[in-house]
Amino acid sequence: MTIVDISQLTKAVAELASQASIVDLIVCIGGVLVLAVWLLKTSLGTKALVDSPPRRNDMPLHLAIIPLLMWFGVVLGLDFIREKMLAGLSDWQSALADNVILCIGVAPAVAASMIIARSSFARRLKGFGLNPRTIVRDLGAGFLNLLATMPVVLAVIILTTLIGKLATGGEFEMPRHEELKEIMAYPQWQVRALIIVTMILIVPLAEEIFFRGMLQTSLRSFIVRPWPAIIFASLIFVMFHENPEHWPALFALSVCLGYSYEKSGSLFRPILIHSMFNALSVFAALVQ
Repeated sequence: MTIVDISQLTKAVAELASQASIVDLIVCIGGVLVLAVWLLKTSLGTKALVDSPPRRNDMPLHLAIIPLLMWFGVVLGLDFIREKMLAGLSDWQSALADNVILCIGVAPAVAASMIIARSSFARRLKGFGLNPRTIVRDLGAGFLNLLATMPVVLAVIILTTLIGKLATGGEFEMPRHEELKEIMAYPQWQVRALIIVTMILIVPLAEEIFFRGMLQTSLRSFIVRPWPAIIFASLIFVMFHENPEHWPALFALSVCLGYSYEKSGSLFRPILIHSMFNALSVFAALVQ
């Protein structure tokens, strides 16, 4: 590394540190402590899933990806119709329409997932991980899982930013998620309310059903061992998201989501973790 590179690195570190708040520090310290306890109890994670409950099912891999393809297909079809029929919308109305289409498009795909799960899992939807009796327990455990993961996610974001700044001579900026840009750009209550519902309720529910419940379960049945299934499902998960700059942090989060599903056998746990993570992102965007 040259002297110029060191100077750029020092400047980038100082800039990132200046953006951190006392809340960020408290969250990181708490998360590091929870993560350290987990690492000690699980022999650095090697024994974390030795007792993970099996999800007996006969769902083939090709059937598991049908709802995901259905979701994207319906959304693309509706978006094409909107562009042809509602081309004169203002920017905020277009953002509102995009989120309406996303919510509408997910409904048939989730319904298809429920039908497949009921017919493929030994205990039907409970075997799939949708047992309402576990929600309270999943909420507490999910919070601890997310707390332990946040330092890792933040560290990956910082590392990605530093690498980007070094590669571009300090001009790199981590792009915001499109929904977060819209919620900051448009003050109309209709847009903000729908984005909040979409990010905190609709997207976590749909993505965890598709990527964890369907895809990861099918991969687990094919690969047998849980960690490779979690990693493969996480790789596919991140590639379905825009902005490759976000992929490393999303991968870290996705591994947490996949682990929580395998450890608990409950799909509500990764749904709640995903929802809490998105809620924090929305809150941070609104208070800026």
